[in-house]
This record gives sequence, structure tokens and C-alpha cells, in this order.
Amino acid sequence: MKITPQASTPRAARNGGSVLVIVLWVCLGLVTISLYFANSMAYELRAADNRVSGISAEQAIAGAQRYVSYFLANYTTNGVFPTNANFSCENVAVGDAHYWIIGRNPNGDDPNNIHFGLIDEGSKLNLNYANTNALSYLPNMTIDFADAILDWRGTNGIVSLDYASLGYSPKNAPFETVDELRLVSGADINLLSGDDLNRNGVLDANEKDTTGTGQLNSGLIDYTTVYTREPNFHSDGTLLTNVNTLTQTDFQSVFQSANVSGATAMGKTIYGNIHPPNNAPANTCKGLVDFAVRCRNSGMSASDFANVYTNITTTTNIYIYGRVNVNTANEDVLTALFMGLNSGNEQQADADAQTLITYRGQNSTMLNSIGWVYDALGTGNATLKLLQGGDYLTTKSFQFTADIAAVGAYGRGYRRVKFIFDISDVTPKIIYRQDLSRLGWALGDKVRQTTLANNMQ
Repeated sequence: MKITPQASTPRAARNGGSVLVIVLWVCLGLVTISLYFANSMAYELRAADNRVSGISAEQAIAGAQRYVSYFLANYTTNGVFPTNANFSCENVAVGDAHYWIIGRNPNGDDPNNIHFGLIDEGSKLNLNYANTNALSYLPNMTIDFADAILDWRGTNGIVSLDYASLGYSPKNAPFETVDELRLVSGADINLLSGDDLNRNGVLDANEKDTTGTGQLNSGLIDYTTVYTREPNFHSDGTLLTNVNTLTQTDFQSVFQSANVSGATAMGKTIYGNIHPPNNAPANTCKGLVDFAVRCRNSGMSASDFANVYTNITTTTNIYIYGRVNVNTANEDVLTALFMGLNSGNEQQADADAQTLITYRGQNSTMLNSIGWVYDALGTGNATLKLLQGGDYLTTKSFQFTADIAAVGAYGRGYRRVKFIFDISDVTPKIIYRQDLSRLGWALGDKVRQTTLANNMQ
């Protein structure tokens, strides 16, 4: 008997279509979930890669910090500021990472390109020793804020400013860090940082040009320090020779040891200058510039004075605080310092500051003693006479900033940390550390483009 197949009913067709739709939805869901997890894994992989790059950059900064410490321990003698001749500070490889040490150009030329190297803290005014006049003549400063700085650090307990409205009390003690300026009444970002929001020493494309000249308008943070301390002893611990306490025989012996021409006669002359005859009061030297001027006016040559300079002092203090290194200070700092001596003539102070910068740029091999200031300004110069009245200048530095920025592989994981090293006790030690990564990219477009180009090769 022949069996005829039954035709499918409309109900069966509907059931088959529903199953197909369900299967398609399930497939779509599975595909969506797969894509979601795949995308999440891609993001996680990228995040992990960035974390690895960040760790590499941090390790590069740690390596750079140890390198700077080693360099300062082995290549700085008698407080001479180290040059970049034997110092690696730009695009230095540490594994897959690279680091740069962001510096400042004290001569002020090429202001639109980042300078790499150590920063001399001695090139700045010390907030704990500079007077109101000196502080007020720094760029962007006002008399009111200069007074507020002295009010903050004052130890007499007298406070003329109202800090109660700010929710805290004034310190009435010396500054411990430059960033403490943020707490001083009247401080704002324009005063402290100027145009240089990322503190790299140049005017970046994203920073406002407030002067309209295309030149960087730096803030107070770039001109001041609290760390300048110069030891009054040799690296072996022996004290420097105090010229104010020497006898005539001692002077002659010191000059003979330094191979000074006519040491006997010169010793007699300088001793007589400091200790006038006929029981007159002692005419002691007020500082190194004062002693240098007396020696040069007495006929001592620049080279002979340089031989004496590294061994002498004019004070019995173990450390000397607040001196400015005339070999590395920029024009603004020198002008402010000169005005702080009650110069009263800003035009003359600025001209003398520029004279010193021009001279040291043209005579870079003759800056090994403070005597070059005499040669640059000339006898009878008004600023030189003011400098003889105290202990304001030096040519030695013992505190250095290493502003280290680093990136990992492929230019990722940017990190930046500022270290301040102190070698005034011979062995380098870190006295301040600050993470500056929050300020953003500080290496400029040239480094960014070079890094990207190298990664694509």
C-alpha cells in the first residue's frame, strides 16, 4: 500500500521560523559578547603595555638619579659647576626607555629651545637671605609680595598680614622649599610660574605669551632657591684660611705656597691693608670680592689670585649661606642682586649684569676665581664698590637640580621627577624630590617627533 507524505502544516512552518530566529539571536549575542571581550582584552593589553612603559620610565629615572650622584661624586671639585662635556643628559637609553635632564641656559641665548643639563641652585636668589629690594626687582615681582615673603620667614613673631582668612597661620621661620611660596599671602600661579606652566624653561605652543614678544616670561620659582650652602672647608675637612686673622708672616707663607709673584712684598702689602698702622682699627675684608679687589689693586695678577682663591675665606663660619654664583646666574638674578645692594640705579645694575654675562661668555677659561668680576667691571665701578660691602658672590656651587624626564618603549609611560642634590658635605645626597609628571609633557615638539619617528623604523 502506498503511503502519501503529509503536507506540512502552517503551524509547523511557524515553529521552524521561530527556532531560526532564536538561533540567529543567540549567535548575534555570542558574537557581541566575543567582540566585547576581544575589545576589552585589547584595551587591557594596551593598558598593560602603558604600565610596563611607565615602569620602564620610572626605572630610567632611578638610573639617571644614580648616574647624577656618581657624576657629582667623581667629577666636581672645589665647587666647579659641571659642564655637559663629559655628562650625558639628552636622550640617554636605559633598556627600552630613554631619559633627558631638563636644564636652563644661563646666558639667555636660544631661548625657544630646551636646554639640557643640571641646574645650578647657586644661580638663584636665596629666599631666606635676599632682602626686599632684591626680591622686588625680580621679573613680575611687587614690593607687596616681597614684603610678604619677609613677613612669612620673619622670626620676631610680628605678622602684618591677615592669614586667619586663609585658614592657617604664617610660618615665622625660614623657607624649607621654594614651593612653600604658594602659602604666602598674595601668591598666584602667574606670579610663581609665569608663562612656564610646565617649568621646562621655554615657551611651549600651549602656553600663553603674556609679553607678546614670543619670549618666555618666567615666574618666581625659576629665580629663587632655599638650598645654597657653601662649605668653609676643603674636601678633606681642613678649614679654609681666614685672611682676616692672618699675620704678615702667614700671608707671605700663603702667597709663597700659591707661587704668587713677589710673595713677600705682596704679603706685607695685603696685611697692611687689612691691619693699618698706628693702632688703627682693623679694615677686615667683608667678602671674597672685597679681598679680590684689594689683591688686584695691590698688583696681584689674575692667575696668581686664582691660585690663592681656592684656599681662602673671610669668615669663621663652617658654612656660608645665600651666595649667588656669578658664573651661572642669569641677567635678571644679577640685576636683582645689585639692586638689593641699594644701587638705586636699575639701568646701571642691568648694564653691569649684562657686562658680566658678556665677559664670561667671551672668557670661559678665566672664570676660576671671583677675581674676574674685577676685570669685567673695572676698578672704580659703582656696583663693584657695593659688592665689596658684603659676602654676596661666589664662583662655586654645591647644590644642583636634576630635572629628569623619561619615556618607555614607543614613547609611552612619560614620567618626570625633580631631584636636588647637595655635595656641601662632600658626599652627594638628595635633599629634595618632587614628582612633576602632573605638569604634562615638558620635552618639546622636537623630542616628541624624534621619538615617534624612531619608533616607526
